Amino acid sequence: MALFTREDALDYHRLGKKGKLEVIPVKPCLNQKHLSMAYTPGVAEACRAIVEDEQLAYEYTNKGNLVAVVSNGTAVLGLGDIGPSAGKPVMEGKGLLFKYFADIDVYDLNIAQKDPDKVIEFVKMLEPTFGGINLEDIKAPECFYIEQTLIEEMDIPVFHDDQHGTAIISGAALINALELTGKKIEGLKVVVSGGGAAAIACAKFYVSLGLPKENIFMFDSKGLIHKERYVLNKYKQEFAQDKDYGSLADVLKGADMFVGLSVKGILTQDMVKSMAKDPIIFAMANPDPEISYPEAKEVRPDCIVANGRSDYPNQVNNVSGFPFIFRGALDVQARKINEEMKIAAAKALAELAKEPVPDEVLEAYGLKELQFGLDYIIPKPLDARILEWEATAVAKAAMDSGVARTTVDLEEYRASLRKRLKAAQKRINEFVKSYNLTM
Repeated sequence: MALFTREDALDYHRLGKKGKLEVIPVKPCLNQKHLSMAYTPGVAEACRAIVEDEQLAYEYTNKGNLVAVVSNGTAVLGLGDIGPSAGKPVMEGKGLLFKYFADIDVYDLNIAQKDPDKVIEFVKMLEPTFGGINLEDIKAPECFYIEQTLIEEMDIPVFHDDQHGTAIISGAALINALELTGKKIEGLKVVVSGGGAAAIACAKFYVSLGLPKENIFMFDSKGLIHKERYVLNKYKQEFAQDKDYGSLADVLKGADMFVGLSVKGILTQDMVKSMAKDPIIFAMANPDPEISYPEAKEVRPDCIVANGRSDYPNQVNNVSGFPFIFRGALDVQARKINEEMKIAAAKALAELAKEPVPDEVLEAYGLKELQFGLDYIIPKPLDARILEWEATAVAKAAMDSGVARTTVDLEEYRASLRKRLKAAQKRINEFVKSYNLTM
């Protein structure tokens, strides 16, 4: 049964203030002194301090808690190239999630520009204002070039969530799936359905976790990616097999893992039957997976299934990643989000799944119990503990890897995150109630 109707969704966006975000002052402006400090002449003191030391922008402005969500609307959800205006509701939604889950402020910047070099030029000009850049819904292969160039040329974190969010969350699921099945990542045969941004990012991240690149068999809409094929971009070439090993059904025989970021129904029950013992199936196409959880379990009760849906176990949801990764990166003023920080995020999520689940999480999902096992390999997205576990791990990795500008005491930091989230959500909930929009 659907959780909402089309009218429900449209009402959610239009009632009260239009859209999902509003800018709220955090300092008073009630008298002459306030006004003179907020603007002229008092604001000049903050300006002069930053002129003397540019890093003080993190002290006297909101830069250290401000992320730009930048999109040109060329690859929006399952909707494709719908443009920046139609994509804006998604980017506002991203801002809402940043704020609600990690108390990070966001400006969504939806730009009418498809030229990757001009997108790069635009984003680079934002560095004085923002503490981080979240690229969103930019199509492949341009997204790879845009992100990599910005990472190299900017001194603040740049993170394309469509790539790395799915990779990190599914990476956490993979870590725990390996533990439950007793499989070793070095010997895993992995079949990937999809050759876009998320599929390539997942494959690269699994390699970072220890999977041999030659063990990855990646399929796009034209079949297996292999070296005898012509017109492969350099990103697909990285995962090209030495020759054509046949169809998806052929290659899946004896495979340990299926990773789907493609289309509904492409993985059949017969294909699942042909996989190795204790198969790992990440069917992550949205809104409808490559194979549904019941269909996979019907023919292979020993399988571990993850997907993008909240109504099945093991939901791979990017909201379990980006707010907390940016929280940790911002709080140590990281210059970038590197591979060490991504791996730390995945490992933190994997470890949290082994902890007892609080009653409030069970209540949020209408469950009586949850414990680590085939149907619970990653924490539920609404588990508030993710903030302190993941952000702390990311902050530590940033400090350990040398990309942090400042340091934090990790125990004090973890405790502060808990208090911060509680206070932020209280403010948000009180504000929303004033519009009578609670659903």
